[in-house]
Parts: sequence; C-alpha cells; structure tokens
Amino acid sequence: MRILAIGDEESRYLWDFFEKEKLEGIDLILSCGDLNPNYLSFLATFTSAPVLYIHGNHDDKYEKNPPGGCTCIEDQIYVHEGVRILGLGGSMRYRPGINQYTEKEMVKRVKRLWFQLFRKGGFDILLTHSPAYQLNDGRDLPHQGFQIFNTLMDKYHPRFFIHGHVHMAYGRQHKRYDKYGETHVINSFERCVFDFEDDDIQAHLKR
Repeated sequence: MRILAIGDEESRYLWDFFEKEKLEGIDLILSCGDLNPNYLSFLATFTSAPVLYIHGNHDDKYEKNPPGGCTCIEDQIYVHEGVRILGLGGSMRYRPGINQYTEKEMVKRVKRLWFQLFRKGGFDILLTHSPAYQLNDGRDLPHQGFQIFNTLMDKYHPRFFIHGHVHMAYGRQHKRYDKYGETHVINSFERCVFDFEDDDIQAHLKR
C-alpha cells in the first residue's frame, strides 16, 4: 500500500503545479492537519484513494468548512484494506481554543478509546498532529509532544507513527524520519510518500 502523508503546508508541487499523474499509484492519503480544507477537497477530487484527516491546532475553520470528499478519523480507529489507523488530532494547549489539549485531556481521549482498541486488537498507524514527547518535538509548550503517544507506541507497537506540527522549515533540524522501538516515525511536513510494507522506510521515503 502506497501512502501519501501531508501536513502543515500545502505542497505547490501538488496544488499549484498539479498533474493528475502525480497521484497515480497512491492508495491512501493521510492528512496530519493545519491544511486548507479546500486543498484536501482538491486532492480528493483527483484520486480514488481515501483522504483521511485529523485536526491541527489551526483547523478551527473545519467546523464551518470541512474538507469535501474526505473522512475525519478523530478519536476512532479507521480500517482501510486491513490497515488500522488511529486518529488523534490537536496540539498541546497553549491558549484558549479548540483542537488544543493538556496532557490530561489527551489521556482522557485515549481512555475513551479502550473498547475500539480492544475490539480492533490495537492499530497499525498512529496519525496525529503533534509529535510524541521528546521525539522530534519542541521544548516550547506549543510544540511539545504528548507523553500518551509514547505510551500508545510502547503498548501497541504500531508499524507507523505519522505526525506534523513541528515544521521542517523552522530550522530546528526536525527529522523527516526517526524510529521509536519497532515503530517508524514520519514527519509529514508538506508531503512524503512511503510504502506500508517497506522494510527500509528511511532509504525509500519520497518527497
């Protein structure tokens, strides 16, 4: 299964200079948030692949203008061709507003998923906006990762953890790829393509 992961910044390659052939061979599109809803709708128009998304901390506008033709997987495990995808959007709370959570609030969200986790037997992809704690995150509160994400990986050993939020354009040397135990960690910033079954993800990641 070939997956296109996107987040935080609309890709000019896909939007401004779009050619339908650029989405050929893509089986699934995963959005990690903070993207124009019209951008997601645009991609959904030109592919038969499902476009799944969660919310970033700047996605309040999705309440009134949700991406058309796309599926929100917040607080659920979505199964596509046997691959179980757990969606948990939002960032660490740094000001009043929606799509922001304290660590305790994120833990409560995860606890409410206990039956889905039990029934599905875990998950294969953890799709979030924020990174995990001290795993490619920032030390400032807005970009600090959630410890509960580390806990989920420790317990369920998903094949992938895909996040956004810490922009590679910040100049902080944020990584595109990392590894946490058995889990491949991918920063979705702008766009990247990878194969779910690939055993050498780092070598084959495509922008």
